Amino acid sequence: MTQGESSESLFFMNEATRQFIQQHRMDDVRQLALKGGGRLADVDMPLALQQIAGWQTARKKLPSWAEVEGLMYPPHLNMEQCSSEETAIYKAKLSVFNAPCSMVNTLVDLTGGLGVDFSFMSRPFSKRVYVERNPELCELARHNFKCLGLEAEVVCTEAEDYLRAMAPVDVLYLDPARRDEHGSRTYGIEDCTPNVIELLPLLFEKSRRILLKLSPMLDWHKAVCDLQKVSEVHIISVGNECKELLLVLENNPPEHLTITCVNDDSIYRIVSLRETGSFITRKQEFHYEKLRVCSGRTTEPLFLFEPNASIMKAGCFMEVGDSFGINQLSPNSHLFVSDREVVDFPGRRFRVDAVSSMNKQELKAALKGVERANVAVRNFPLTAESLRKKLRLKDGGEVFIFGTTLSDGSHQLFICRKIG
Repeated sequence: MTQGESSESLFFMNEATRQFIQQHRMDDVRQLALKGGGRLADVDMPLALQQIAGWQTARKKLPSWAEVEGLMYPPHLNMEQCSSEETAIYKAKLSVFNAPCSMVNTLVDLTGGLGVDFSFMSRPFSKRVYVERNPELCELARHNFKCLGLEAEVVCTEAEDYLRAMAPVDVLYLDPARRDEHGSRTYGIEDCTPNVIELLPLLFEKSRRILLKLSPMLDWHKAVCDLQKVSEVHIISVGNECKELLLVLENNPPEHLTITCVNDDSIYRIVSLRETGSFITRKQEFHYEKLRVCSGRTTEPLFLFEPNASIMKAGCFMEVGDSFGINQLSPNSHLFVSDREVVDFPGRRFRVDAVSSMNKQELKAALKGVERANVAVRNFPLTAESLRKKLRLKDGGEVFIFGTTLSDGSHQLFICRKIG
């Protein structure tokens, strides 16, 4: 199919199918599949089920898309892999997309996919180019961009081929495919398609600003070292689940590297120097103050803090402790305590009711009246489930118990209640 052809051939839908989709949008797709039969002979059932399933996913993942009539949705795997609306909006707000343009005011997305990121990020640009090697996704993008009122050039070709032939532009965006030819997941930058490390010289020949989306499973420290010209790292979580790792690359990156940890509306930034081509959070070795954590019911105020998923991924625990004036329980616990509440802490906050060792008598006193609890462990010899069973507690309720190891090697339980 050529660039100018209509998408009606792929997305032709008769009236019976259209009505079926409208009438059964809220129904269970599996049940609808079982009910399909002769009386629905005029309904293109595979297309209808795909569209219903896609719309139902979009209601949660892409609510603004779900409100647009006429949008077409791809198979489940493509919907599963596409960005959420929250992360797409965050990317659209990055300075890389709003800084003054020095070249042609053009954004090129070299790995278009479903086009979710592109549809949000490209709005400020006067020229928008979507590149995708999958013909079906290209046709889908042409159709959907029209429904969304987005003027864009859709090019069906390999990213590498387009990159070599294109004129320099202001911003390039890449979200390399993280599945190999067998459909298995890959995480290393060099294992993704296209291979950004190999293309890096050509990428900077064509643009001085690049936004790269990578797997949240990737070691971002290694990525910064491998790519060398990273100016910003963004670790994005939604609902305390790490979703994306974004790297901003510049031809002449500043001396300082900025790491931004995002979880919903919480944003925490760290600025660090580079050293010998690698990123370091702190030059000095880890030091922590000895904490006087006494067993029994807490008579003085004691608060416990658990960093959100983005902070955990960043690993910037000393910086967090210094920023908020709080102490880690130990180098490997990643839990903090303080005698004062920190309202703007980037994570969960708890008021400690009691502290106990694993001694039976201490446990009995500390857990008096507690029949159920939410149990978690950090650097502890038991799993959360094993600890809960050992304590003979039901799951859930308002009480939270953290099992951890203190800096002196002792195993302690912190019995808390969530605040905020």
